[in-house]
Amino acid sequence: MLSENALSVLVFAPLVLALGIFLIPKSAEFFQKLYAMFVSLVVFAFSCLFYVNFQSESTNYQFIINKAWLPNIGVSYLIGIDGISLLLIMLTTFLVPIIILSAWKAVEKNVRNYLFFMLFLETTILGAFVSLDIFLFYIFWEAMLIPMFFIIGIWGGKERIYAAQKFLLYTVAGSVPMLVAIIYLVAQHKMQFGVYSASLLNLSNLALPGVGFFSVQGLIFLAFSLAFAIKVPLFPLHTWLPDAHVQAPTGGSVILAGVLLKLGGYGLMRFAMPLSTSVLPLYAPYFMAIATIAIVYGACVAMVQTDIKKLVAYSSVSHMGYVILGLFALNQIGITGSLYQMLNHGVSTGALFLLVGVLYERKHTRDISAYSGLAKSLPLFSIIMLIATFSSIALPGTNGFIGEFLILQGAFLTNPYLTAIAGTGVILGAVYMLWLCQRILFGSPEPTKSNELSDINFREFSYLLPLIILIFVMGIYPKIFLKKVETSITQFTQKIQITSNAPVPAMEIK
Repeated sequence: MLSENALSVLVFAPLVLALGIFLIPKSAEFFQKLYAMFVSLVVFAFSCLFYVNFQSESTNYQFIINKAWLPNIGVSYLIGIDGISLLLIMLTTFLVPIIILSAWKAVEKNVRNYLFFMLFLETTILGAFVSLDIFLFYIFWEAMLIPMFFIIGIWGGKERIYAAQKFLLYTVAGSVPMLVAIIYLVAQHKMQFGVYSASLLNLSNLALPGVGFFSVQGLIFLAFSLAFAIKVPLFPLHTWLPDAHVQAPTGGSVILAGVLLKLGGYGLMRFAMPLSTSVLPLYAPYFMAIATIAIVYGACVAMVQTDIKKLVAYSSVSHMGYVILGLFALNQIGITGSLYQMLNHGVSTGALFLLVGVLYERKHTRDISAYSGLAKSLPLFSIIMLIATFSSIALPGTNGFIGEFLILQGAFLTNPYLTAIAGTGVILGAVYMLWLCQRILFGSPEPTKSNELSDINFREFSYLLPLIILIFVMGIYPKIFLKKVETSITQFTQKIQITSNAPVPAMEIK
């Protein structure tokens, strides 16, 4: 059994232990990396205890800690997890050791600071996933901008300052309306119940007018949705993402695509939708339409890219569009698929960005035309690249297939016409990803291109192998993940008052 403060330990352990890096001499970079790797592995092992001790059948939040913090304004230190946040926490702690190992050779300057900021970022992400006080969530939400800004701005490419500033400005611009909505909700709780409270559990009981698009609930929904749509990112608020990905170091791209984007979908599920249930049927068709545009647009733009990293970045716009599509299908099948797709995207796209980093370390270019015939000179790299590609295009047997199938099935029950259009994204995704593989993996190696590159070494194989294993485990035996979220998603669908023109069956996990 875990202690009553175990969840706090999980959240703050990366940051507190990261301070130990500064006790290691600045010149001893090997030991700094070794220490950071040890910390990240300990945090991952500790998070596994929450997975083991989590009660899947429970309808309540678990491992709750509730302590008074700022009682005069109703803010408390309230944290806890359900099945939804549990899996996203596991994804975060799983990816961080992989990111640190991938930076062993890639990061050469200010190594100690890079490792510190990465562990600092892990704490802010975990804090956001466990926060049940809406003001506490906002603090973690804003705090994660600090380490990510420095990771892009210091260790990024030539245009890193521009990309870091753009990332910061977009996120802050979306956060301001959300803060206004939070203040309004806390004040409304005071008016209706006589006390201030920022607890999500209490704010869910508020009686807010919600008849039209611009009713109180409608405006609350828009305020939250803007912040979360930017983070997803949802078309047309996505323009910061390609710049951030291209300029960020490999580890920055992995944590950005693997976890930070998921905070957008998580925020919609945890805050925007439960607090605005009356207006969801009004807004849902529009969000499904925008998601469909994002799926097709992202795929089409990815198809014409000449930079491998930018191609993968635009593929994220398309894949995250599926998450929004399933979420606003407003049925249990689609919502389950959305959550699973968030996990899938973190694994498959994380692997793709790591593979791009492998190539960049060898040739210091991401231009597609600079590579050819890698299947002959780098056979192990090519095999892993193909597996990650198959996952990205949702080949049956891989994790991507489960998520996209559930999303399209759930969306079809709500809007078959938009689903038919969104389904073309599957074909387009196969086109640009397989075309990428055809160009860089096959053909004859040219002396000026790829024939002198070395294949994946033991260290690179060590951090890629867990992702490849997970691709097949999630694709062949999804029950071990879906079983943990079944009750939580059922609770969520009941909370947002699911309605549909046709009865939607509850999803059975076998």
